[in-house]
Amino acid sequence: MSKSVAVLGLGKYGRSLAETLYKMGADVLAVDGHEDIIDDFEGKCTTAVVANLENEDEVLSLGLKNMDVVVSTMGNNLAASIMAVSVAKEQGVPTVVAKTSSKRMTSLLYKVGADKVLDPEKESGVRSARILMSSFKDFFEIDENMYMAEMKPKKEWIGKNLIELGLRNTLNMNVIAVKEKDGNWQFVDPQVPFKEDSVLLVVMEKKNMKKWLLIED
Repeated sequence: MSKSVAVLGLGKYGRSLAETLYKMGADVLAVDGHEDIIDDFEGKCTTAVVANLENEDEVLSLGLKNMDVVVSTMGNNLAASIMAVSVAKEQGVPTVVAKTSSKRMTSLLYKVGADKVLDPEKESGVRSARILMSSFKDFFEIDENMYMAEMKPKKEWIGKNLIELGLRNTLNMNVIAVKEKDGNWQFVDPQVPFKEDSVLLVVMEKKNMKKWLLIED
């Protein structure tokens, strides 16, 4: 089943993110306050809607509770970003992501419930789309051949341990640490099963990471 993602705000970053997600097979709800932008975006997403994202009633009317992921890309509009994040979390959206423009804004977005805050100087819409469509929470390039990534365990991994899964042999993936929700990173006990809220820190070669993220050289 494809992911449903709402992209709120269609600036340069938002348009790139929404269009890439749609091309990757996601059901994309694209929202912006400017009708001309929405008209131009028809055919590049599943649904395009005009809405004032600073207005609580209009944000509530978007039906965000049906989304797997909500992304607020309005880094230059603190009021709209806070409104989008808080409404999405109140409606039970599993993953809420927001773009920031400052350290203070980052702090406020986390306080109102954002699960991840994106730094526009470090992120691109295409890169963020690849992460959202994969199991990865984030990934980092160690060198030209190696990546380190934070990821959630795949559904079929939950309840199984490293010995049972044999990820090093089957996927060329080394799990080097694990943490539970709001916990600290710990070395992995190969006999302890992964939980649904576990987060894994893994290392893998670029050629294998490309299979997960559809990265092109």
